[in-house]
Amino acid sequence: MYDADLAPDDALLKSLRAMPKVVLHDHLDGGLRVLTLMELLRQRGLALPAPDAAGVQAWFQQRAHAGSLTAYLEGFALTIAAMATPQALERVAFEAAEDAHADGAVLAEFRIAPLLFERHGLSGDAVLEALLDGLARSALQSGLIVCSMRELPPSESERAVRLALRWQGRGVVGFDLAGAELGHPPAEHAGALALARDAGLPLTLHAGEADGAARVLEAVRLGARRIGHGLRLAEAIGDPSRSHWVDDVKASGVHLEVCPTSNVHTGAAGSVALHPIKLLWRAGVSLSFHTDNRLISCITHTGEAVRLVREAGFEPADLAQMTLHAVQHSFLPESAREHALAQVRAWIAEDAG
Repeated sequence: MYDADLAPDDALLKSLRAMPKVVLHDHLDGGLRVLTLMELLRQRGLALPAPDAAGVQAWFQQRAHAGSLTAYLEGFALTIAAMATPQALERVAFEAAEDAHADGAVLAEFRIAPLLFERHGLSGDAVLEALLDGLARSALQSGLIVCSMRELPPSESERAVRLALRWQGRGVVGFDLAGAELGHPPAEHAGALALARDAGLPLTLHAGEADGAARVLEAVRLGARRIGHGLRLAEAIGDPSRSHWVDDVKASGVHLEVCPTSNVHTGAAGSVALHPIKLLWRAGVSLSFHTDNRLISCITHTGEAVRLVREAGFEPADLAQMTLHAVQHSFLPESAREHALAQVRAWIAEDAG
């Protein structure tokens, strides 16, 4: 039921579905299949937001178009409650990987905040074990990023890092700060980030979505190798007092995981056509495009690509180059990256040239 505005026989949709993709920014608790969500809610005796699949999809669409990050995040209370058994977690992870694979993904990193399930009686270790079991069942090469919610006390982020480190090398490939950005700068969690950094666990931090460009620079200084969203960095382009910020980000080698449709839904961008992704790309910033939350935003990775071509004016060749950047900045092992690079380069040689 995703991409409802695109016809199944759309020629561009078909073409871009075949393009190899790399998933770097996809929240597992924001990407359930609608029918799976409904089934899991019923199994747990929880109320559905609507009696049928179309109504459930509409419920998410209403929240997606609310125009604020806080409203956008409301749907996660529902999905987390539905997923709060080991069996459900394993199923959701497996289905996410299979759906990404069917949509053209050749490499994927999914993310979630496992400690949010403690309120439902699950330990963080049990959550990670179930999720990684689910990912391992899929043919798609993938890994898991552990998130902490930045609005919680820093001690919770430190707990999340220690949890991630217990599973480092067993499927966990990175650490992230997610949640309500405004009023909660990444420096509040500097201690937790240092724990991860000192242990060699890569950092990808949400920054520059609901707060300004300075937060992107702050995340880079704290050791982030990738930035979730980062679109507000474009505010520095053409500003004499801040234009060097873009050069600083480029020099750092940091990569932006940009989620255009989600950014429109949260009010960070006015439309895909007006999204700063094009300014950033033209400025030479390393970036790639992602869905953020397939269920919450009602979109697939292919659908995101279609919109970037039709509404933002990109060429498929641009998207393929972004995908090469994504492979090169993946936290997955070198062997997996090399295999994905070969697939993307083969597509470029055959279809995008």
